[in-house]
Amino acid sequence: MREAPFAAAAFVVLAVLLGSAAFGPMLSPFDPYDPTTYDIVDANFPPSWIDGGDPAHMLGTDDQGRDLLALILSGMRLSFLIGFAAAILSMVLGVGAGLVAGYRGGWADALLMRLCDVALTFPALLAALLFDGVMRAVVGEGAGTTTTYVVLLAAMTLTGWVPYARTVRALAKQKRGEDYVSAARMMGEGAATVMIRHVLPNVMGPVWVLLAMNVGGAVMTEATLSFLGVGVPPTTPSLGTLIRIGSDYVLSGEWWIAFFPGSVLALSVLSVNILGDRLRDALNPMLRR
Repeated sequence: MREAPFAAAAFVVLAVLLGSAAFGPMLSPFDPYDPTTYDIVDANFPPSWIDGGDPAHMLGTDDQGRDLLALILSGMRLSFLIGFAAAILSMVLGVGAGLVAGYRGGWADALLMRLCDVALTFPALLAALLFDGVMRAVVGEGAGTTTTYVVLLAAMTLTGWVPYARTVRALAKQKRGEDYVSAARMMGEGAATVMIRHVLPNVMGPVWVLLAMNVGGAVMTEATLSFLGVGVPPTTPSLGTLIRIGSDYVLSGEWWIAFFPGSVLALSVLSVNILGDRLRDALNPMLRR
């Protein structure tokens, strides 16, 4: 850790944020989902250290009188869960497709590359917005919360699998000619067994780096979609919805409603990206000093 002080600091910051998100209900006496714990009379209170603040609300309150610290803790938990889930689903889909295309070759490889070309013509955020709009038109605006989360995860997954697929495909094409792969085929092992037992473990190094980097991107995508009103339901606390609510009050002086969630989001993404860079350096001998 002494050789990478920024990575050590990022690890500490991310650990604190994840711990706060996990144990949020125990860190705040307020429940943002329980209307009996907040009052509209307490709306837009500034942080407790500013004149007019309430010591009971350390970071202030939002426009509905909800405790901002409780909202941020709940929002972090939801944003992290969605971000991690989307990144893992993208990895599973991309690794599976890339492994089959790289090892099999032929029409499977050609089909995957065309799908990747089509996916890359759309920016990730635009593709997520498009998919989200199509799915909402199919299932209707009155869909339940569970359906909304499924649509959000599907939109993020279908725009995040391409880097995994392209990376694994290139590595699998190299590994299928290795001696240990040829020996496994000569011993009568099927293609699926060879891919899973011999090829897959040897292509996962760069995949872990991609996963670490894409978690931050997935959290940011969820926050952006929620900020635009097409992510989680507006009444559900997430970092994106909190920033969107706070943006309406910045010019009127209530800066804290957007500032604190935005700062948490920035620290989260920055910490994940720094750790991803460090992981890349650790797994790549050519980058070691």
